[in-house]
Amino acid sequence: MAPKAFIFLALLSFVAVSSLSPAIADEEQDVGLVMNYYKETCPQAEEVIREQVKLLYKRHKNTAFSWLRNIFHDCAVQRCDASLLLDSTRRVLSEKETDRSFGLRNFRYIETIKEAVERECPGVVSCADILVLSARDGIVSLGGPYIPLKTGRRDGRRSRAEVVEQYLPDHNESISSVLDKFGAMGIDTPGVVALLGAHSVGRTHCVKLVHRLYPEVDPVLNPEHVPHMLKKCPDSIPDPKAVQYVRNDRGTPMVLDNNYYRNILDNKGLLIVDHQLATDKRTKPYVKKMAKSQDYFFKEFSRAITLLSENNPLTGTKGEIRKQCNVANKLHHDEEEP
Repeated sequence: MAPKAFIFLALLSFVAVSSLSPAIADEEQDVGLVMNYYKETCPQAEEVIREQVKLLYKRHKNTAFSWLRNIFHDCAVQRCDASLLLDSTRRVLSEKETDRSFGLRNFRYIETIKEAVERECPGVVSCADILVLSARDGIVSLGGPYIPLKTGRRDGRRSRAEVVEQYLPDHNESISSVLDKFGAMGIDTPGVVALLGAHSVGRTHCVKLVHRLYPEVDPVLNPEHVPHMLKKCPDSIPDPKAVQYVRNDRGTPMVLDNNYYRNILDNKGLLIVDHQLATDKRTKPYVKKMAKSQDYFFKEFSRAITLLSENNPLTGTKGEIRKQCNVANKLHHDEEEP
């Protein structure tokens, strides 16, 4: 009896270990980005984020512009890992504090969303996913398309201010440079044209456009638009902290639509890159097509945002799930991502 009992117990142990092994393997397996990544671990995550974005938009309309800008400024700099959200430390400058990030704000409200998600599921949902999903829902708040986006990103452990200019296109760069930088992320020319349609909403600080007004007005600007720009930007050297802005689109400033393309074809683009987009032979055909069809703009915009949101993310066991979006977890604070 004893040998049989021993064999029976041994078989039971083998079955138990075998049945656990796939689960253990699944936990260790990196599934990458997938739709509804949190469906088992935090099924309400996306709904909590959506509701927070709606609430914040009702109270502070400009939050939606911020969520849209965040996805550009985070995902374009090497990867989508919420490195943008990290505060400066004694040794590392925050991406938020670079010249290229001038005008970014409302980061405290990302923490508001994070706190709401943490109340639902502590330590589960990454700041990188919150950043991407808040952009998706912010786009809807602005009248843009709903874009199904994958989740499963993990958070980076350090800000990369030193490489921001290398990766993030500037409004004064040549259109060739802009196309090249987005192209390195897999975003083609119509995708770039669509992404710049984000200039349909929000406003531009005078610091970024006075070089087109002083000492002489840029002759390519629509003369009917110049008086308004001069009125909003009366100083040739504006105070960066002053509330001196020009709305990107005076017609529908709070709506993400294709009016931007009609404006730039009419030489009413505020930035150099807007003018180049409407005149360069590589981009002008797509500008004209998007000016005629909002559906086409939304289709290309959705495709490009999807590609941007999936740029080289940290997944699996890489990175971490931050407890607060502005601070890396202390245990790993000084570690580098692979």
